Amino acid sequence: MTEINPAERLSIPRLIAAPAVITLGVTILRLVGELEHWSRTWFNPEAGGPWSVVGITWLPPVFGVYFALRLARAGEGPKSIGRAVGLVLLAVVVICGLSYLGGALHVERSFQGRLLYFWAIIVIAALITLRGWPKLFKTMLAYGYLAHIPVAALMFFAFQGDWHTHYDALPPDMPAGAGLWFRYLWLGFVPQLIFWVGFTIVAGMLFGTLGLALTRLLRRNAHAV
Repeated sequence: MTEINPAERLSIPRLIAAPAVITLGVTILRLVGELEHWSRTWFNPEAGGPWSVVGITWLPPVFGVYFALRLARAGEGPKSIGRAVGLVLLAVVVICGLSYLGGALHVERSFQGRLLYFWAIIVIAALITLRGWPKLFKTMLAYGYLAHIPVAALMFFAFQGDWHTHYDALPPDMPAGAGLWFRYLWLGFVPQLIFWVGFTIVAGMLFGTLGLALTRLLRRNAHAV
């Protein structure tokens, strides 16, 4: 049975306000940790900052579940949970399939080509999830921009000041002699506002939709006992 409470109907700004503040706090903590050379396990300053414990990459799955349950409780869940789950799983398959195809086509040989290819993949995958649960999609989109606009802004100053953080670290295949604006546009501005927002949407939609489906399944089984 769908949980509906119209009295709790939420606006997107109200829903994402606290998560956006938390995300900004994590961004600031990450920056301070890298500038102060704290544990590399917790604050990895390498290019991309892979597997750093402190980072906002881990937050979309958490907030995706939070948003999904809040929206469902307010009567703004998906029209069909089955369709929503199917589309988000299709998005994951598309990411895996096109990533494999990119490897087969050796798109990694070109710095710009590789970035453009994987940006396109994440955008396609994000758009696939839209029709499954439009309200959650819009929520994740808004949250994604609030999360990554501050990162895009601070990355400009990181590149300009050579902070030696993951915000201004360069990949090994960065074209030699690349200037500030080239580095910022290709590694900062566009990735943050395209790729990482797309990632936020897909991750949030995946965990949020599956989280709601699991919650409903558990409740149905509990009522059946």
